[in-house]
Amino acid sequence: MPIAVYARVSTSEQTVEPQLFALRAYASARGFEVVEEYADAGVSGARDRRPALDRLVADARRRRFDVLAVTKLDRLARSVRHLTTLAAELEALGVGLVVLDQSIDTGTPSGRLLFNVLGSIAEFERDLIRERVLTGIAAARRRGQRFGRPDALTPEARDRLARLAAAGRSTREIAAILGASKSTVAREVARLKAPAQAAA
Repeated sequence: MPIAVYARVSTSEQTVEPQLFALRAYASARGFEVVEEYADAGVSGARDRRPALDRLVADARRRRFDVLAVTKLDRLARSVRHLTTLAAELEALGVGLVVLDQSIDTGTPSGRLLFNVLGSIAEFERDLIRERVLTGIAAARRRGQRFGRPDALTPEARDRLARLAAAGRSTREIAAILGASKSTVAREVARLKAPAQAAA
């Protein structure tokens, strides 16, 4: 069975060789053929882009191997969410995942169960974060805090704009006087005209 192995270390002072040695020994003991070794050296697990991992995923999509082996889960994924997403893609591609130190093999029922549990935890974590964010926003709004883009014009600038527009100044002139963009002034002038047009 063709197998790929992946190793990662966070600093350039470390080496991936101990991980690769353990992964090669596992493949040899199981009678698997190692078709590719992927290694990211001196690359933090928190980074979104990892050259070797990116190549690994691309090769998995090309079905170059049937199993992917790593020594630990944290060598492969930067978060539970990243792990479950990656594992789900591997499963959809028919690629099994083996994690030596945690004795995980998604080719077995217990291994699949573990990833389902991890996926549920990730979903729960997302829901908690979303709930905390919404609660925090609601509390801040009750305290009078505003969200979204700040107003382009202060109340004083709006008053001055209204007087300038009533005096017949052009959008370009008003923008130059207030130091605002023409589009901002045009929107405010249109807003000022709307009640009069509705009344007419």
